[in-house]
Amino acid sequence: MKKIILFLTIITTFFHSNFLSGHVNHYNDLKYLEYEIYLNDELIGTHTFNFKKNKNILSVSTEGKFKVKKFGIEIMNYRTKTTEIYDNGQLNEYISETFQNDKRKHVNLTYNKKNKSFEIDGSSFKGQADKNNIIGSWWNHAIIDKNSQISAVSGRIMPQKVKFLGKKEVILFNKKYKALKFHFLSNDNKPLKKKKINFNVWYDVKTLLWLKMSYEKLGQWEYRLKNFAFYR
Repeated sequence: MKKIILFLTIITTFFHSNFLSGHVNHYNDLKYLEYEIYLNDELIGTHTFNFKKNKNILSVSTEGKFKVKKFGIEIMNYRTKTTEIYDNGQLNEYISETFQNDKRKHVNLTYNKKNKSFEIDGSSFKGQADKNNIIGSWWNHAIIDKNSQISAVSGRIMPQKVKFLGKKEVILFNKKYKALKFHFLSNDNKPLKKKKINFNVWYDVKTLLWLKMSYEKLGQWEYRLKNFAFYR
């Protein structure tokens, strides 16, 4: 019992001193992240994140795309482009445009300095949101310390609860990583199959880079980090 208590104390101290205290400034030297997207272990697409720093401004631009085929027939064509702009770590603007086949979704978000809140014009939500929300794009590890996230695709505000599942070894493209695994779940009364958030996410212990994400929806989906680079 003493060993268990000691382990929990160490983990809690680690989170609060290193992991949870992080914010976007942690990624100032990051140049890009490249992910491959898999469905039932078959490569179907890619998603790239490009980071640019200019004094206090950090810009993160992303582009993702995948296609799903069944019996050789294309049943889904997904494309998305997003831009996040931070000033001294504060999200100032977020823009996204996503197409699922011919259906368009969007988010236009700005930070209102006077009210200290986000103004959102999205496909699923239009209105204000508390500034403690975070865009649900996963690359920023600070998402594990948030009670809700803003959908990167539609602007919907989604309450969440996060559970730490332990320290795991992850092998991606013949590289071994020591990772911290978390489970994200919608904090609502909907049945499990109808929850908007139900993801497993892994972050590297040393760099805090987002390594992997998996979820089930008509199959097993995975994002796997293939390449990354730093400016330094």
